[in-house]
Amino acid sequence: MTACPAPVMLASMKQSYASLPDVLAGPILRRALPNRLVIWLVGSRSLDLTLTLHVDDAQVPNQRFTLDSSLCRRLPVGERAWLHLIDVPLATPLPHDRPIGYDLRVADGGDGSTAGIADWAPHLLYDGADRPCFVLRARFDSLLHGSCRKPHHPSGDGLVRADAHVEASRDTFERMPAALLMTGDQIYADDVAGPLLVAIHALIRRLGLFGECVQGALVEDADGLYAHPDTYYHRERLLPAFKANDKLRERFFGGVRKPVFTTSSAHNHLITLAEVTAMYLLTWSPTPWALIEVERPPLDDALAETFDTEAATIAAFREGLPRAARVMAHLPTLMIFDDHDVTDDWNLSAAWEETAYGHPFSRRIIGNALLGYLLFQGWGNDPDAFRSLWPTLGALFEHRDAEGRLDCQTQDALLEQLYAFDHWHYQLPSTPRLVVLDTRTHRWRSERRRHHPSGLMDWEALSELQQTLLGQHAVIVVSPAPMFGVKLIEGIQRLFTLVGKPLLVDAENWMAHRGAASVMLNIFRHTRTPGNYVILSGDVHYSFVYDIEIRHRRHGPRLWQITSSGLKNEFPVRLLDVFDRLDRWLYAPASPLNWFTKRRPMHIRPRQPQGASHGERLWNQAGIGLVNLDTQGRPASVAQLGADGSTTYFLTDD
Repeated sequence: MTACPAPVMLASMKQSYASLPDVLAGPILRRALPNRLVIWLVGSRSLDLTLTLHVDDAQVPNQRFTLDSSLCRRLPVGERAWLHLIDVPLATPLPHDRPIGYDLRVADGGDGSTAGIADWAPHLLYDGADRPCFVLRARFDSLLHGSCRKPHHPSGDGLVRADAHVEASRDTFERMPAALLMTGDQIYADDVAGPLLVAIHALIRRLGLFGECVQGALVEDADGLYAHPDTYYHRERLLPAFKANDKLRERFFGGVRKPVFTTSSAHNHLITLAEVTAMYLLTWSPTPWALIEVERPPLDDALAETFDTEAATIAAFREGLPRAARVMAHLPTLMIFDDHDVTDDWNLSAAWEETAYGHPFSRRIIGNALLGYLLFQGWGNDPDAFRSLWPTLGALFEHRDAEGRLDCQTQDALLEQLYAFDHWHYQLPSTPRLVVLDTRTHRWRSERRRHHPSGLMDWEALSELQQTLLGQHAVIVVSPAPMFGVKLIEGIQRLFTLVGKPLLVDAENWMAHRGAASVMLNIFRHTRTPGNYVILSGDVHYSFVYDIEIRHRRHGPRLWQITSSGLKNEFPVRLLDVFDRLDRWLYAPASPLNWFTKRRPMHIRPRQPQGASHGERLWNQAGIGLVNLDTQGRPASVAQLGADGSTTYFLTDD
């Protein structure tokens, strides 16, 4: 492969490839059930692994599994980077509510010796422990949840705070969270700091992540992209250009027309699959950072200042990565995408889709991000859902072209399968049942008003959801965007939609599409659907809690909209204060404006954050949400664990 641009100084120039650690990222504990354990890991080679399970119960024997090809899929994503997708069925079920230690031992070579997690990832162990452990809770009665983790946002990291909570709960297993729910925007593919993009390119070289050809762009392949003078802070110039013949394509950015993607932060938009792969590794693990050196590339004075400011924030983010990795090794970690996992305003409207999927370059960018989501997030949620994709997926990584790149036709064929794939949503047979929604690829498109926001789920997907809910007493629903949001903000989004500018205000919410909103509300009113709904959301960069009842219904259902955002992101402080105050004034209980909303059959009572003054309802602080449920599946307590170490409870009026 050709060299990276000269300004990037790589540690790989000074170190032999043989010095790479065996494990680059992970293990991340994913779907964990008594009869099945799913674990994700990335190695620098195809690893010979053995899984051991140590149950703190004399009645339950320890278990040992040699992870052959039937229990672990190994996919090379680079010359020195291998995905290990571990999926182990358990003939002897694991017990509930008991600590279960686990280890992954790596064979060092031909001498028969092995090394465990304590040897190759000691940062994953709590003090006094010799291996990670987890607890399978009989009830999902305590959950950590959050979204929107942007590495270069100047705040602490909610995953670090989640780790502190788990560390404090280790000796009291009934307090251990049942799961960590990451509810969208686990990465920001469309908003990347300059130093992070330089690190991404350094890691691509260090690991030999596979290149690819590019169609319809100013460059021919990945190497040409990395070496292009516009690759740092000017990538919007590389995106395909169209004649400005409709509102979507008349976006302007910094004086330059900005077509196709609507994000205002496309300067360093991820493009290739290798870039997406490196982004995940650098966002989830401290180990890859130790393999590279990053120096500022040649930039003008203004961009150099931006780079240095971002570099300081990224350095602080790096310091927290060992703890972020540790919490994901100890809690079952479940995920779902939102827009920034792919690109801003992903599938927001029919017009957006027509434009973005209508050009081979932008289509490839979307596809690469979606493939990255599959490999790094989606598979671990529900491995069985992706069986149909494995033949093409294996062919892509195992059979490359003469120059060692991913085969262009095979890559396009796989991405076409992903565009048509319709099972990103999933559920867990927990108590209460966990139902995770795909609100990005099942959109209810407006064919007559193609620029208007699409419904977050179409009629068919909503009907399937209703069937899933029938007969359940209580349910936990993960909807990346809040089902019940701030009325004032939704009203502003509606005004911008009416004047043909929905993209300017990210006008996507459940109430923005009449058909989707109506069906969703009817599901809640159905007599055979659950009596208690806990709805966990993120997306909006602030946190709030609503208690919701159906008017004139004595026996329910009861709903709770619990929103925690962001893990490492926040809303502009002064603007949110204004929105919060205006919302309280304009949509007070007696306000006639409430009759113009689609939620008038609902009685909604916002909870006030503890310590908030003047009746504030919206809490603006990076961190992670913690919700504890009673035996009926109702919230017993709701808190926001601040990245700064604070704890804020959302209080009822009772």
